Amino acid sequence: MEQRERLRAFTLLSARDRFAIRYPVSGFRFQKSRFPFSTFSFLISTSQRERLRAFTLLELLVVIAIIAILMVLVAPAFTTIKTGNDITTAAYTITGALEQGRNYAKANNTYVWVGFYEEDTTATAPTTATPPYSGKGRVLIATVFSTDGTKIYDDTDPIAPLPPTRIKQLGKLVKIDGIHITDIGAPPSPGSSPDTLDGRPDWPYTYAAGIAADHFNRISSDSADTTRFGFTVQNYTFSKTVRFNPRGEANLNSTYSLKNAAELGLKPTHGTAIDSTSRNLIAIQFGGIGGNFKIYRR
Repeated sequence: MEQRERLRAFTLLSARDRFAIRYPVSGFRFQKSRFPFSTFSFLISTSQRERLRAFTLLELLVVIAIIAILMVLVAPAFTTIKTGNDITTAAYTITGALEQGRNYAKANNTYVWVGFYEEDTTATAPTTATPPYSGKGRVLIATVFSTDGTKIYDDTDPIAPLPPTRIKQLGKLVKIDGIHITDIGAPPSPGSSPDTLDGRPDWPYTYAAGIAADHFNRISSDSADTTRFGFTVQNYTFSKTVRFNPRGEANLNSTYSLKNAAELGLKPTHGTAIDSTSRNLIAIQFGGIGGNFKIYRR
């Protein structure tokens, strides 16, 4: 009778419970000779197994503390990577605007002006202040072309704005936040690593071997120089420009003298503050005659 009762109780158990009785874990052993079967002895075995699987409160606290420390150490690295990606994207945007202007001038046998304007990132509307760069942190780019295919004014004419009736905007107004156009200085070791920022060619800073060059000081937002022939688009007055002629040659503003090489430097900003200690610097170099745009960064 006792044997049949035990067999009946065993058949009522689930497959999981039967497995636990046949193959018990931990130090518990089901021994028929010493301990008659009971649900109590089975529940003890299952409870022990579940406890062995669980985490203690101390272990959870240790894991949370490790995660917090890693976040503190890794967060600055992610910020640096994001800043580097943002300024690289801005460099490609600027290069794309210059290349578009050059290609349009050649394809349509006309003159094209690519203008740069920098303002305070908190500015909500264009300003007519003089000089026009009332702030830092947001760069605007506009491109216009001559509707009659001429350069409108002779390069020796007095400084005057381009007449709005003789120019037309090409594309949309481009706005880029988080960068500042400036002079980042000559490379410390030109030619040592020609594809890097520190080893890029120093032509825009030298006149060696008769190479006429300019480091775009007139395009720099920190420069007081203004273009000989600026223009106004969407209430913004662009007084820093690069002009492309039908041959695709790039002329700097102010004197519009042809240069074999030129450079435009970019630094990241946080709001209106320039990050002067950042290693995320960009140099955009291009030839005055052949174009050949190239971006250099660390």
